[in-house]
Amino acid sequence: MVRRIDVTGAGGVSLAAWEFGDPPKTGEHIGDPKEDGADDTMPRPGVLLLHGLMGRASHWAPTARWLSERHRAVALDQRGHGQSAKPEQAAYTREAYVEDAEAAIEQLGLAPVVLIGHAMGALTAWQLAAKRPDLVRGLIICDMRASALGAASQREWENWFKAWPLPFTTLADVRKWFGEDDPWVERPSPSRGEFYAEVMHEGPDGWRPVFDPEQMLKTRETWVYDAHWEELTQVRCPALVVRGLDGELGRAESQEMVRVLPHGQYAEVADAGHLVHYDQPDAWRAAIEPFLDGFPD
Repeated sequence: MVRRIDVTGAGGVSLAAWEFGDPPKTGEHIGDPKEDGADDTMPRPGVLLLHGLMGRASHWAPTARWLSERHRAVALDQRGHGQSAKPEQAAYTREAYVEDAEAAIEQLGLAPVVLIGHAMGALTAWQLAAKRPDLVRGLIICDMRASALGAASQREWENWFKAWPLPFTTLADVRKWFGEDDPWVERPSPSRGEFYAEVMHEGPDGWRPVFDPEQMLKTRETWVYDAHWEELTQVRCPALVVRGLDGELGRAESQEMVRVLPHGQYAEVADAGHLVHYDQPDAWRAAIEPFLDGFPD
């Protein structure tokens, strides 16, 4: 079961959170027999999943479903994404994204939470863990660099958005372009095509993204010029850095991130690119489940 829960983010922006699995039950932990004298009000431990730039909460659905067997798994459509609000005049700053996640944890009663973030969502997660250690008991960082990417990277993204052949006539065209024809694709990737098909919606003239590319660039420019190592040093909870072997986070940088984190651990997923959890869902689960098992229910 998936249900939507409305959350109010920073500056009053309306956000859509999605809970996977049945709502928390009184009387027993999921999968555990109730014992005499057990606390009938004990909730399942919370997990908040944060997608990357251009993503949406539904990208986490396979992960959230197996997480929901033991956890209260909630995925957030971040501002400007998915079914959350996309006001033109809203702030698309690092602070706003972090405050949105903070608000979601508090309004949904998820603390102390395990944060799982991909790319931009991972940066938000570790910045929040550094800011509010009282809210976060664990952190999983998926394929996000801590180093500054610089102006050249931002120009590449601007040119890439301009290259999109919008509008797409069909979803099949979306899948083919992002999975095969996109100049950024080194080899055919059906999972990449599916990833982008999931963030398109149909309009009068064809299929376009649910997000505004200009807002995405505005969001991205708030982090690409800066390094984010200092916040990593301030993360006090256990943290797992996960990279796809063909992703954007290199091995040397990921291992330096683990070294900088006070309680850092490392995992990598073979045959996976930047979209680790989407490319190799079974291997992704195998990489993160032992880390999650280290937290008592």
